[in-house]
Amino acid sequence: MGLSDKSVIGRGLNSPDPLVREAYLMAYDYINYVTAKPGMPVGPAPSRATAALRHAGDELLTRFPIFFRRWPRVFQDVTDRTACPTLVSILDEHFAPTRRRELAWSAVLSVFVLSGQLALHCHERGMSDILPQIQEGSSARRSETEEDG
Repeated sequence: MGLSDKSVIGRGLNSPDPLVREAYLMAYDYINYVTAKPGMPVGPAPSRATAALRHAGDELLTRFPIFFRRWPRVFQDVTDRTACPTLVSILDEHFAPTRRRELAWSAVLSVFVLSGQLALHCHERGMSDILPQIQEGSSARRSETEEDG
C-alpha cells in the first residue's frame, strides 16, 4: 500500500486547507514508513515535512526507548475492531482540555509516533487491513487538534 493508492487515501488529502492536507500526508507516509518490510527499500518522503517526521520519529524512538517499551502492554488486547477506538481514546486523554497547554512540536510528534507504534503492532499481528483506518484516524485527530489550538 503506497501513497499513490487513491482508494486508500482519506478525505483530508483533498482538503482546501494546506495544513490539513499535510497532516494527512504525514500520517499516511509515516505509518507506511514504520510498517515497511525490513530490508525493503522505502521510497523517498513525499514532502519535506514527511521527511522531517520520519527523522524525528526515528530519533524519538532511539532516544527514549523506555517510554516506548510500555506500548506493547497497552496494545496487547487490541483487535482490528478496537484499534482505532483505542488510539482515539489515548489521543483524547493526551489532548484533554484539562491538560491544555501550548501545543509543542513534541506533542504533535507523539501523535504520529504513537499512531505508528499502534500500526506496527497491528501489522506484526496480521491486522494490516486496519492500517488505512489508523492512518485516517490519526490524521483526522491531528487536524482537529490544529483547529482547536
